[in-house]
Amino acid sequence: MGTLVTNQPFISKEISWLLFNARVLQEAADAQVPLLERLKFLGIFSSNLDEFFRVRVATLHRLLKIRKKAISLIGQDPKKILDDIQAMVLKQTDEFERLYDEIVEELAADHVFIRDETELSDSQKQFVMEYFHDRVRPFLVPLMLNRKTEPFVKDHLIYLAITLQHRSSDTTDYALIQVPVDKVSRFLLLPATNGTVEIILLDDIIRLGLADTFCYFDYDTFNAYTVKMTRDSELDVDDELFKTFPQKIQDGLTRRKSGVPVRFVYDRSMPKACLEKLRKNLDIVDADTCIPGGRYHNFKDFIGFPKINRPACYYPDQFEPQSHPWLLPNRSTMDQIRQREILLYFPYHDFSHMIDLLREAAIDPRVTTIRMTVYRLAQNSQIVNALVNAAQNGKKVFVVVELQARFDEEANLSWSSLLREDGVQVVHGLPGLKVHAKLCLITRHEGNKKVRYACIGTGNFHEGTAKLYTDHMLMTSNPHLTGEVHKVFEFFTNKYRIPIFRHLVVSPFQTRNKLRRLINSEIRNAKVGKPAWIDIKINNLSDQDIAKMLYKASNAGVKIRIIARSMFSLVPGIAKYSENIEAISIVDRFLEHSRFFIFCNDDNPQYFISSGDWLPRNFDRRVEVATPICDPQLRQQLRDCFDIQWQDNCKARIWDAQMKNHFRKPGKKQPIVRSQMALIDHMKKTIRPLEP
Repeated sequence: MGTLVTNQPFISKEISWLLFNARVLQEAADAQVPLLERLKFLGIFSSNLDEFFRVRVATLHRLLKIRKKAISLIGQDPKKILDDIQAMVLKQTDEFERLYDEIVEELAADHVFIRDETELSDSQKQFVMEYFHDRVRPFLVPLMLNRKTEPFVKDHLIYLAITLQHRSSDTTDYALIQVPVDKVSRFLLLPATNGTVEIILLDDIIRLGLADTFCYFDYDTFNAYTVKMTRDSELDVDDELFKTFPQKIQDGLTRRKSGVPVRFVYDRSMPKACLEKLRKNLDIVDADTCIPGGRYHNFKDFIGFPKINRPACYYPDQFEPQSHPWLLPNRSTMDQIRQREILLYFPYHDFSHMIDLLREAAIDPRVTTIRMTVYRLAQNSQIVNALVNAAQNGKKVFVVVELQARFDEEANLSWSSLLREDGVQVVHGLPGLKVHAKLCLITRHEGNKKVRYACIGTGNFHEGTAKLYTDHMLMTSNPHLTGEVHKVFEFFTNKYRIPIFRHLVVSPFQTRNKLRRLINSEIRNAKVGKPAWIDIKINNLSDQDIAKMLYKASNAGVKIRIIARSMFSLVPGIAKYSENIEAISIVDRFLEHSRFFIFCNDDNPQYFISSGDWLPRNFDRRVEVATPICDPQLRQQLRDCFDIQWQDNCKARIWDAQMKNHFRKPGKKQPIVRSQMALIDHMKKTIRPLEP
């Protein structure tokens, strides 16, 4: 555990994030989770870890260069954090490999076999070799490693390190082959009989074809070991005056491809001589970046494991989002929002309501303008289609595309070009401020009045993740809120006029101070014996200033309950610091992504949903928007959501000083509550159609 410069208990955000990924690994270990869903959780764990090294570990390596200054800046020694990370990752890697072997064995018991190249029948070998020659070999370009070669290994792709030998010689030659997972599927279904399912990985297909790949030489012994490089992927944007911002982003993307190595994962069965050869040729100086692993890497591909006819290996219910009972089909969405505010809760509610609203706005002759922020979009975005249609129908469409959405920069550059080509006005955020707010604003002339409709959300306008992430979105025509959403968009075009907000809470202008005032109000109430509590549902909480405020509130007697998914730097339950703070984390079928906060306010609770977590960047370096929820029924929906999740004793883990990720267990006579499943039933029962 690290400490703040104030010596208060504080967990580094990197360690707390690794604890989150350990909870993902727990899902892969849970025997109650269907087998292929467990395999998918291994893929999620692997994908998460890749991004962790590309961003957070890379940042710590940068901080090492200014170690003394970094300690004063972040309150902790980056070298100590890196050492702790290495120890935790090695332990998690061992558990990961154990779980993979366990899942493979259990799949085999269900007659689902993952074969390697040594386990094929003669007919399967012939089938695989034909596939190899037709589909795989054209993409293989071996790189021979000699004393002079310094091959460039691309980030996040996998390679086979090959040892090549002659039976009559003691010398060993070496080569690298990129496994072309960007061109060919990682998995191949094999011909099988008697109802069995047999699958081989692309890695092993290449292993089987090594003799053919190197047929021009006189080698007779081949061995292959998987390796993977992870590079520093922080986007460096230069300050060249004569370049446009998109040009700077494009140049930064080019530099990212050759970032400094921060992790080199290799098959632990690799001979030492081969590892040393690779380290020398690839210029891997820091031995701490080398992490031994198993036969296969890049398990993120297992998220797309082939669909097979084994219903018991998947979640039994094929969950489908439901239409919101207050939004009737074949009626104007805007007219229904005029009747009352609506709070959508994805993935329980269907994201198509958002698409329907934009489609209606695109063709309604009374609609004059559509404004929207874009951070991440689906690959074949219906949002973009609707915006383009609106522009072609003569609407003024204004879109703020954030080019610095991590790992979506290239896609957002492409979306920007496409939108501009179709008549949409596109701007790229603000210098020094990333636009992370989730806003849509539609203006319609109704009689002699100009009426605005706004969507204010906690998650991206992304129809793909809306089926996997939990997020809230308010649809409103309340002029107090829509008028201030309009002010946010005006700020994007007039960067030097800071607007005044009386209802919305907008970063970087007021969020930190607003939270401090709300927490201080609870402290004052607690000190005079009034009810005082705070309920927080969030992804990440690591801002030291707000952490100190919550410790202060706890000491004053404010009861604080927190549901925090990932990074969480507080330490609950410590005498004199946090005895009134309780916290849990929920990892289940859907990714918990919604952010909302409830403050007691002397038994007149204040409710907010927000696009931003409680991190320094979200308070100080991003445009984030939180909106109050004022409608009593919508408040009750948030209240129910928090209470049901707080009762979770199936998928909730307890945040405590021991950091053991212990599951919360049901007490005697307590019903088992799996909150995500309970919410499905609860929402069907409690949100009923409006009276005509």
